[in-house]
Amino acid sequence: MRILLSNVGSTSLKYRLLEMDGEATLAQGRVERVGSQKGSLNHQAAGKPGVERELHVPDYAAAVKLAIDLLRDPEVGAVADLDDIAAVGFKVVHGGPVSGSALLDEKVLQALADFTPIAPAHNPPYIQAIRIFQRLLPGKPLVGVFETAFHRTLPEEAFLYSVPYEWYERYGVRRYGFHGASHRYVAERTAAILARPLEELKIVTCHLGGSSSLCAVKGGHSIDTSMGFSLQAGVPMTNRHGDIDAWIVPYMVEKAGLTLEEVKQALAKGSGLLGLSGLSGDVRDLEEAAAAGHKRAALALNVFAYQVKKYIGAYAAALGGLDAVAFAGGIGERGVAMRRRICQGLDFLGIALDPSRDEAQGQEAIVSPPGAWVAVLVVPTNEEIVVARETVKVIGGNA
Repeated sequence: MRILLSNVGSTSLKYRLLEMDGEATLAQGRVERVGSQKGSLNHQAAGKPGVERELHVPDYAAAVKLAIDLLRDPEVGAVADLDDIAAVGFKVVHGGPVSGSALLDEKVLQALADFTPIAPAHNPPYIQAIRIFQRLLPGKPLVGVFETAFHRTLPEEAFLYSVPYEWYERYGVRRYGFHGASHRYVAERTAAILARPLEELKIVTCHLGGSSSLCAVKGGHSIDTSMGFSLQAGVPMTNRHGDIDAWIVPYMVEKAGLTLEEVKQALAKGSGLLGLSGLSGDVRDLEEAAAAGHKRAALALNVFAYQVKKYIGAYAAALGGLDAVAFAGGIGERGVAMRRRICQGLDFLGIALDPSRDEAQGQEAIVSPPGAWVAVLVVPTNEEIVVARETVKVIGGNA
């Protein structure tokens, strides 16, 4: 069975075609800078010449059509006919109470639309792309795997906010959590790498990148996570604020004379590492600047590491102990210096790094000393394989 995966960004489209028997990649590609005169295409099918060029991709409809045409191109494609593709899977973000894995029918699309104000950078491009796939691939099953799905096991004490209970009952105000496919994959791989049953492990998974969150995983189930009602909560991110006192918002409206929309834009696009440093939201840029003496770059790095460290400690308490900490995402997988910042001072929990191992970047590795009380791992995430497997389950595995 062949499953096409579509990963939609605000100005990009990434796709991957998988043969689920063996979970082999048949083709993959990405269209960047959609809407720009200087868009780019990169496409590669197994055993075929690659395609790489700059071109104008005016909109998502053109990007999706381009991907489909390349997949069935006899010279560079991977399928003779689109009927060879059983379904298209999407890693969708926020549908509020609509979660899990489901066919993307009108009810699900309406849920995405209803929660667009909470995920304004994520939901609209996905809705648009799904509509385009519906038009270009009529009758083809389209499956959404929600980022919130893994966190449906959160207990009430973890997902409820101390606001009027009616807000939860009537408007769905609660902690939802995100990056669910990543946290699930990383927890499962951690158990496999350690050769221990997932059911007996207490793990903190750290998905750290442009968008970051942590998750407390007990026996394979999410019991707490740092992101909340929206993707803004938790640790600081590239340009999103993370945890703040909600009363800052009315204070800035009243004291600084900002409009609510101006405050929202500042919190969503001008905060996080970018806001703290005034320089960049990219950890690599900040580390280079900090080494050259940029004080606010160093401050931003320290704030990020401190907040991640604090969550690890809190989740060790929530889990009632700790067997492993696993780092994933661009920063988690490749940020050697940041991993060291985070783990420093956590030896009281049994967390330590082995100097001979902790240079690992972009590959699975145990980076703690042999026999350590708590295993520390680098686990490159693979959200796409989780989406593909869930897509197969939804369509019955026999399409």
